[in-house]
Amino acid sequence: MPKLPDYIGPLAFGVKMGVVVPGTDLTGMVVSALKQVNDDELLDDRDVICVTESVVARAQNNFVSVDYVAEEIRSKLGLKKDSKVGVVFPITSRNRFSLIMEGIARAVPEGEVIVQLPFPCDEVGNQIISEELAETFDYVVGLVRYDELDAADCRHPITKVNYLQMYQEVIEGQGAKATIFLSNDPKRILEFSPDGVIAADIHTREKTRRKIKAELDNCITLQDLCSEGENWCEWGLLGSNMSANKRLKLAPREASAFAREVQQSVLEATGRKVEVLVYGDGAYKDPSSGIYELADPMPVFGATDGFSGRYREGIKYKYVADVCHEEGKSVEEIEAHLAEQCRVAYEHNHIMTEGTTPRRVEDVIASLADLVSGSADAGTPVIVVKGILK
Repeated sequence: MPKLPDYIGPLAFGVKMGVVVPGTDLTGMVVSALKQVNDDELLDDRDVICVTESVVARAQNNFVSVDYVAEEIRSKLGLKKDSKVGVVFPITSRNRFSLIMEGIARAVPEGEVIVQLPFPCDEVGNQIISEELAETFDYVVGLVRYDELDAADCRHPITKVNYLQMYQEVIEGQGAKATIFLSNDPKRILEFSPDGVIAADIHTREKTRRKIKAELDNCITLQDLCSEGENWCEWGLLGSNMSANKRLKLAPREASAFAREVQQSVLEATGRKVEVLVYGDGAYKDPSSGIYELADPMPVFGATDGFSGRYREGIKYKYVADVCHEEGKSVEEIEAHLAEQCRVAYEHNHIMTEGTTPRRVEDVIASLADLVSGSADAGTPVIVVKGILK
């Protein structure tokens, strides 16, 4: 197979591998696959090797049971079986949160779980109630109980699932009382006198916790749960997914250490100096559904050192070409000028970078990798990205 020609720009492609189970030598499997890529002259220095977080966590056997989650919640919040626990701003997701909710309810089987959801959408864009209905409420301090709403108004427009009803059934299935309401003010949870509160949002968790702790000190985030012990992750329950047999797959632990191990092993096996990252959800918003895909705490769980402080940025190519053309430059002169300008490091506010939003280069690459592999998984847990790092 011939080497890619110079006229090919940035490129990403998936690499097929076998099934990964707990205990798999994932580094060895990844390196074996990349040796074949290198033998076919498709691997170069400065390429980025992206490994999806799910196979890293699975190889680490990084799973916890719902019972363990319940024990963690009781321990961290000092709860009893008949305590009242508040849950503020969880996302509405069967995959991401239904088992966490089950663990919360199992922690207080004789007590009460008070769930506060925002409206009209959760923080990743899942619709809880329609925009039209939300406009009839006070966005800032309004409070609406679930039992005051028509069930038909709470159905997700795509999945058709009523997540409020689902969470109620999950809670009651563990024996606890379920109280569910909507409000965008996290402090409204305190009106229900909880013994402890879990700030269950992802990206705004510290802001939510800070507001609640101003009046109730007994408040934790999802990151505080399952962050130590035999199976653990520095992200706690953030980034976890539903797995088989009432278990949650945590995000991978110490993913940067894994990335560095793969980097060194690829160098030894192929002589190629690549960068490696472990990616989760891509950071993009779907324009059709309005869903912000990033249900993980960030797109990159760990990476090698070559990304540190780097941004995907550059000159506004078409703007420079237009200016040069208006100045009467020939195509050859424009191309030479563009090549020269690409070597200049401009500040973010310079006119030459106008319209080129600076983003962390690893976030851009992780988002690209997630688009290539896809949520349905194309059987390609490793993505090779070429031509972005220079």
